Amino acid sequence: MTKEMADLLSSNEAFLLCTGYFHQLGCPLSIHYQNVTVTLFEAPSFLSLAPSSTSLLGLFNGVHSIYKPHFPTTTSPSQTPSLTPPHISPHFTRTPLHPHPKPKPPPMQALSSSSSDGPHGAITVLLNTIQASPPTWESAILNNLLIFLVGSPILLAGLSGSGIAAAFVLGTLSWRAFGPSGFFLVAAYFVIGTAATKVKMAQKEAQGVAEKRRGRRGPGSVIGSSAAGCVCAFLSIYEVGGAAYSSLWRLAFVASFCTKLSDTVSSEIGKAYGKITYLVTTFKVVQRGTEGAVSVEGTIAGLLASVLLASVGCIIGEVDASGAIICVVASQIANLGESLIGALLQEKEGFKWLTNDVVNIINISLGSIIAVLMQQTILQSLLH
Repeated sequence: MTKEMADLLSSNEAFLLCTGYFHQLGCPLSIHYQNVTVTLFEAPSFLSLAPSSTSLLGLFNGVHSIYKPHFPTTTSPSQTPSLTPPHISPHFTRTPLHPHPKPKPPPMQALSSSSSDGPHGAITVLLNTIQASPPTWESAILNNLLIFLVGSPILLAGLSGSGIAAAFVLGTLSWRAFGPSGFFLVAAYFVIGTAATKVKMAQKEAQGVAEKRRGRRGPGSVIGSSAAGCVCAFLSIYEVGGAAYSSLWRLAFVASFCTKLSDTVSSEIGKAYGKITYLVTTFKVVQRGTEGAVSVEGTIAGLLASVLLASVGCIIGEVDASGAIICVVASQIANLGESLIGALLQEKEGFKWLTNDVVNIINISLGSIIAVLMQQTILQSLLH
């Protein structure tokens, strides 16, 4: 065999083809180069398996790894290594031709009887169904109807009939914009705010500082408490500003309810437990329930309520930890502004239109705007 043929056989592809070909013919194969002879096949019985049952890849791996020739770069006989092949019979494994069978799917698990038996199981199924509902108009309306029917005793304790209708609109918008978590945030706000309003109701009524209808709020209070949140919901539903602003509308939504809950709790707890009430502009001691008046007890309670609702928003994924802190800070700044408006303008000549509901809208709008501005300022400072 010539040097050119030897060089050709030194490559994997050529060696595979040639060895397979000579083996199938049953012919011995030898390579002679520069007084060196390498015998690859001495007999057709070299392989224990028939060629028809041995893959070319297995043939190549076995033969090539043992008998691949090495051609020295020098012609000195002293530097020429011995190329006598060792007497080792290669072993080959048959590759199965059929594919592996596909694993059978696990059998369907039977529903636990406890999940459908009794009120606890029914509530569990209801909660799972509500949580899995997508934020669409259909699911928002249907889930609100279901929740309002189940929770009607609680709703009637805190809202009038028209107030419930207004709350239904708020709940539908919240669900459509932010899903079940947004609705749950509003529900938490309502429950905590209603509980604070009911604290020492008899004492508040005796002092003339209690809410009308024993704390059952009408549509004006619902709109005044949720106007900013509804605007944020619309902005999110119709993707105003694109994806870059979606998190801002969600942050503003949470901040608006943190602001209103802080205002409600500080006012109601201040009326019930406040020992000394100060006018925020002059720090003059005034009677409980005076517009623009604050107390230490009410201020602390309002701050804690804001922290509580912001923490709920963080736990359910409406905001992250930094967003929750922003909501708390924004709510306190907005409540201070609301107290200043109440002390300086409300019930003054020429400002009779500045009712509690209007002041509430201004208050929660301030909370939302301040939260968005704080978030944007922080982002700008981080970028630069």
